[in-house]
Amino acid sequence: MNEQTITDAAGKKITDLPIISVPRTVSRPDIATILGLVLSFGLIIGAIAIGQSDARFFNLPSVLIVVLGTITATSISYTGEELSRSLKIIASSTFRPVINLTHLAESLMGLATVARKKGLLFLSSYEKETSKEAFLEHAMSIVVDGYSANDVQRILQHNIDLGEERKKRAASILRRASEVAPAMGLIGTLVGLVQMLANLENPETIGPAMAVALLTTFYGAILGTIIMSPLAGKIEKNAADEVTAKSMILKTSLSMISQENPRNLEMLINTMLPASKRIQYFD
Repeated sequence: MNEQTITDAAGKKITDLPIISVPRTVSRPDIATILGLVLSFGLIIGAIAIGQSDARFFNLPSVLIVVLGTITATSISYTGEELSRSLKIIASSTFRPVINLTHLAESLMGLATVARKKGLLFLSSYEKETSKEAFLEHAMSIVVDGYSANDVQRILQHNIDLGEERKKRAASILRRASEVAPAMGLIGTLVGLVQMLANLENPETIGPAMAVALLTTFYGAILGTIIMSPLAGKIEKNAADEVTAKSMILKTSLSMISQENPRNLEMLINTMLPASKRIQYFD
């Protein structure tokens, strides 16, 4: 176990403490999501380009019916406050929070070891490191302030549940939109068919009118299947990763308050991590 030098309040150097470097959670463009969207649209455009037809695949009224209709119909199912809170999450769905769970687990083990050796108050010496992660900073502050285990459990779990609920609500909005989009496409097609049937006296217009009518179904399928539904899944996956990281911090905080052996905490944390990311802190 590596050690580092820390100076206590009296200016005395303490050299028997582990090195702790808390990883920052950073948001980076999700290459898989962006590449998937680009390739999906590329395949569709490519199929249209090599097709043996001069059909036009853009129709503004069809686009408006599908896009605006999906937005307005989806908004009926939610309040304005829910939509505004979820908008930022949805807008950033092509970015993903990069959380190094292994590095975070090792940092938590270091903090737990310090708490066991020097007491909870000594954790304040690591404020510079814990401030890199907002939830960890909040957890360590209430632990150092002497909150009971029940209070810490209630406060931190409420924070976890609140963040998870916000992301699940954003994902549910996208799920709902993915259901509405094809339906709006069908409605647009029906509108086009009615207009077409009203002009049957001119047979030459039937083919082009039918093509335009079917475009709304085409747009609805693309919007729901290629965009909305996959982005909802991405938000849910990111939320799960965030819950795992925060749950590790919660369990570490409770372990510190109970003054448990850090080896027990290591086993507990490893049960929360995928096999490839588990740690072996103690040799």
